[in-house]
Amino acid sequence: MSRLLTRRRLITTGLSAIAGASGLAVAARVADEYGLIPPDHGGIYGIGETLTYASQRLLTSRGSLAREFSASQISTVAPINGPTPLTFDYQQLLAGTFRDWRLELDGLVARPASFSLADLHHFPVSRQITHQACEEGWSFIAEWIGVPLSDVLNTVGVSPRAKYVAFFSFDDFWESLDMADAWHPQTLLAYGMNGGELPTPHGAPVRLRVPRQLGYKSLKYLRQITVVDSLKDIGRGLGSISPELGYSWYAGI
Repeated sequence: MSRLLTRRRLITTGLSAIAGASGLAVAARVADEYGLIPPDHGGIYGIGETLTYASQRLLTSRGSLAREFSASQISTVAPINGPTPLTFDYQQLLAGTFRDWRLELDGLVARPASFSLADLHHFPVSRQITHQACEEGWSFIAEWIGVPLSDVLNTVGVSPRAKYVAFFSFDDFWESLDMADAWHPQTLLAYGMNGGELPTPHGAPVRLRVPRQLGYKSLKYLRQITVVDSLKDIGRGLGSISPELGYSWYAGI
């Protein structure tokens, strides 16, 4: 595969076509050339993870949007997955209606910051009615209210070296996004749902909302955001806790 292969031709041909029985290594090299190797590219499923991530990134490079719905289509039932954090810190914040909660933002930024709920409410409000699909097969449509992650990142001044944004929660889960999803206009720090405050089981006081990926990427109970140029030293270096539990790091839909 020569360097003369254009992005348009790569999209048209498709990485899947390149990756025939004898071409998986070639496809991986092409993905690497375009900087499209996911953090969980190792192991027996590594080639598949790479092809999935690279293909979707190239095909959606123009910033495609997740479908948005009308208010009449909001689901009457919004299932939840997992218990509320039982950690002392979270329970104390919950008892105080989150008035002392802070979201720390650090790493490769010019101005590290600590945001309260009131601080986030001072940003322009963004609302979206989008579909949340769970990897377990259930889904629902809800209105999410919050601030675009991009607005917060612009406030702290992200370094040109940044490649990922890592998110950490009070229940010891963590996730990360590449910069394409971090800057995407639909990626929210959501503090409201269906016209009210974000319910505790849905991630109060603030959760990540990534409508272009499966539900487990929309991490609940946020406490810290760190901008990095590599994920190799976080957890097992697979990009999030999801691959450690048997899921893909990139969960595009």
